[in-house]
Amino acid sequence: MASTRTPAKHFAPLAIGAPEPYRALPVKLERMIHFIPPHNDKIRAKIKEIASQVDVILGNLEDAVPLDQKENARKGFIEMLTQNDFGTTGVWTRINCLNSPWVLDDVTEIVAAAGNKLDVIMLPKVEGPWDIHYLDQLLAQVEARHGVKKPILIHAILETAEGVNNVEAIAAASPRIHGMSLGPADLAASRGMKTTRVGGGHPDYGVLADAAKDAGAVRNFYQQDLWHYTVGKMVDACLAYGLKPFYGPFGDFSDGAACEAQFRNAYLQGCLGAWSLHPSQIDIAKRVFSPDVAEVKFAKRILDAMPDGTGAVMIDGKMQDDATWKQAKVIVDLARLVATKDPERAAEFGL
Repeated sequence: MASTRTPAKHFAPLAIGAPEPYRALPVKLERMIHFIPPHNDKIRAKIKEIASQVDVILGNLEDAVPLDQKENARKGFIEMLTQNDFGTTGVWTRINCLNSPWVLDDVTEIVAAAGNKLDVIMLPKVEGPWDIHYLDQLLAQVEARHGVKKPILIHAILETAEGVNNVEAIAAASPRIHGMSLGPADLAASRGMKTTRVGGGHPDYGVLADAAKDAGAVRNFYQQDLWHYTVGKMVDACLAYGLKPFYGPFGDFSDGAACEAQFRNAYLQGCLGAWSLHPSQIDIAKRVFSPDVAEVKFAKRILDAMPDGTGAVMIDGKMQDDATWKQAKVIVDLARLVATKDPERAAEFGL
């Protein structure tokens, strides 16, 4: 028996009157997903200012919201949606996990009040396609009931061992899937990893250089990336299904250099963005997840020299062929997307 819907049914709305699912994800700039606590009146009062600085603003209803503030966070997010125009900035929420007592009201009340303003629901602790199927069906029913015109997408957080094990099935679960984020803190606990850090490396995780003939010589120790394997696995699953992979949180706000290093590792592996939990991380994400100016200019030279992407040419003594043309196109396409929201970088790129 098939475990997924047939191709004929895959793009069919799951409720009468629900909007048609996307055949391809909307093209949007999402270098950072900036988390805000909607129950905090002072921060909510600055929403317009914050939204103008970020690519995606997310109202967080889950972790970091005290239990006695769950309903206030939901009400604050609804107020934030209904009272503001966000322009080209994406609007997301992270709802409570599916086994919580708040999640049903999170979905039904937010979609009822402002479903047409909500782009993406971030779903925590996704363990398998069954979690996506449940929220997919529920969203279709609520969208139909309240006349929502465009499908609200689902972004899955990988933060359990079971979720990582089922990552490809999660990616294939629904056309409503937007992408995935790595949730390193909960994942570390689920795996029994011996770290209390939220993302980043660990001073004890690395490789030791071979011993020298001189017994007294110092052996260099090279710290490694704890998340390299998982990010790679997530990126492969996402890109195989046309989804968007993201690095998640970096918890040490005092160490901007380490945050930038972790973000850059994720960017080089294929991630499109990361979470920003503190204002200082916004500029780090902009810097890391925007392509390097020199790389953009060189990539443009490759595309100009090979307009149809075939053959081979020599540029600065280096051979370029159809494979490097594809690499160049990835960089230039990203640069053009960044240029739509970032005039300063657009000028640097020459776009």
